[in-house]
Amino acid sequence: MKLLVTGGLGFIGSNFILKTLHENEGFDIVNVDAELAGSNIKNLSQVKNLENYEYVKGNITNRKLMEDLIKNCDVVVNFAAESFVDRSINDANPFLVSNIRGAYTILDIITKQKKRMIQISTDEVFGSLSNETATEESKFNPSSPYAATKAAAELLINSYFTTFNSDVVITRCTNNYGPRQFAEKLIPKTIILAHHDKKIPIYGNGKNVRDWIYVEDHCDAVLSTLNHGKSGESYNVSANNEIDNITVVRKILEIMNKPDDLIEFVEDRPGHDLRYSLDSTKISDQLGWKVKSSFEEGLEKTVQWYLDNPELLNNVSSAILDSTPWKNTN
Repeated sequence: MKLLVTGGLGFIGSNFILKTLHENEGFDIVNVDAELAGSNIKNLSQVKNLENYEYVKGNITNRKLMEDLIKNCDVVVNFAAESFVDRSINDANPFLVSNIRGAYTILDIITKQKKRMIQISTDEVFGSLSNETATEESKFNPSSPYAATKAAAELLINSYFTTFNSDVVITRCTNNYGPRQFAEKLIPKTIILAHHDKKIPIYGNGKNVRDWIYVEDHCDAVLSTLNHGKSGESYNVSANNEIDNITVVRKILEIMNKPDDLIEFVEDRPGHDLRYSLDSTKISDQLGWKVKSSFEEGLEKTVQWYLDNPELLNNVSSAILDSTPWKNTN
């Protein structure tokens, strides 16, 4: 099977490519990436010379390029997205372009060429939840510009299935963590700052709850939907690890033998959702997908990976040091 993976130099996309090529036979992968924020060409250095891997630099909004690439593949797995919520608060336009226009470009082409599309979405489309857990039938209620663009892409994809019977499947995942994550995200940022004994900013009171999943478990779920997912369906992907941000940071500090006084509470960002929660019963029951890594195991592996990669560990950029990046107007 020949896959076109978009955004494959990013965090989840690169882990998906590595895991798919290393653990499965019969896959050829073409990776198209625009090399924007979050992309790192070094993420895939270990597979760059494989015969069944090819890299193309390009943007998913480039229709001619995408028509040519999709023509020669069986399935498109769309990881490409602007995904940093703080940046969407500062400037939503790149999110509209990539997350809606880009998804539309792929969707329209796979419909005309009769190919299959796996859309990678997010639990953030459901917005902040109180005590409930979102199922695939729950109502969208996005809070951030980022989440709104991902919800819009899902609605567009569903409309194409209804109108044109497009071969489309949506996966909707909780917060990923693991190797190769964009350094401005909570877990890698905490590891990097703690290593350098610098203050670790925590928004508000740190009680915002996220449902954490190790990235390789998410990749397994995507592969399951690619092989067995029913067209027109969406699948929630969750590891049932609901943990608040302050607890996550303290666990990292404990693993790294660093003091809690590195924690610094800062102004909360606008519209910061309090809690996300997904029910992944459907993908478990229908496709047989199961979580393999506990949060503790995954977190220890993640910390060790950063400690083993000093080039990333020493990346103390101004963006890493910025305690309120959503205020940045640069």
